[in-house]
Amino acid sequence: MESAFYFHRWDPAALSIGGFELYWYSLMYLVAFAQFWWLGRLRASRPDSPMTPVQVGDILFWGVLGVVIGGRLGYVVFYALGDWLADPLFVFYIRDGGMSFHGGLIGVLVVMVVWGRQLGCGFLRLGDFIAPLIPLGLAAGRFGNFIGGELWGRQTDVPWAVIFPESIQRGGRTSEALYQSYLTGALDEFARHPSQLYQALLEGVALFVIVWLFSSRPRPVGAVGGVFLAGYGVFRFIAEFFREPDADIGFVALEWMTMGQLLSLPMIALGLGLVVFAYQRPTPKG
Repeated sequence: MESAFYFHRWDPAALSIGGFELYWYSLMYLVAFAQFWWLGRLRASRPDSPMTPVQVGDILFWGVLGVVIGGRLGYVVFYALGDWLADPLFVFYIRDGGMSFHGGLIGVLVVMVVWGRQLGCGFLRLGDFIAPLIPLGLAAGRFGNFIGGELWGRQTDVPWAVIFPESIQRGGRTSEALYQSYLTGALDEFARHPSQLYQALLEGVALFVIVWLFSSRPRPVGAVGGVFLAGYGVFRFIAEFFREPDADIGFVALEWMTMGQLLSLPMIALGLGLVVFAYQRPTPKG
């Protein structure tokens, strides 16, 4: 009997030359930053923009630092605190993986506070400018997760399920014995939701369409950023029902809530609060 599911055998390295390897996940970061720059310059050409097209490149540079530093620190604090306490140098082991969106968001917020003051436009108005530029970058990152065969979903038998060999045994991607077992259908019970792709579609494409269209017309200051925060929080909360909880954390509340869902709740509350605040206390359109 042949397997009814797809066996994930993507090589996480997009390019290997000698001892140098360029990973797909790293390449997706470059795609994310490139689309931010392109869309940012497009938005900066609008008459209500708080910055010029040239300044988009400057804020992107500092934003990259905020994403990388904040993302890594967020992962260590939220998901791997025990590893860091056991080895203080763990925070520098970036090649071993581990980045947190919520941590990266905090890093970007710090950058926005500084740049908002420097540009004289304020934190909220700058946030409204940046919010529509983020979702497609998130989609690229989630696609990178899928190619890397990491952050897989929960077990299922839906027709589009994927068998991630790394979820069965370490190094399974290159195991010929494991692949032969797959061909006979013996691994079908290990099929999982491709939750990385769910997140790419929800937190990436769908959120981009919503926020971009919402921001296409003048809105009270803070409203666009609020829609982004609430939208991401809702989509992430939904996607977590299909994503396998972190093995060393599991469920953190109510025997079903994951860390990702717990961290999304403040985002939803803050986002909705910003939208209400923006419309109840109208500010200059921007």
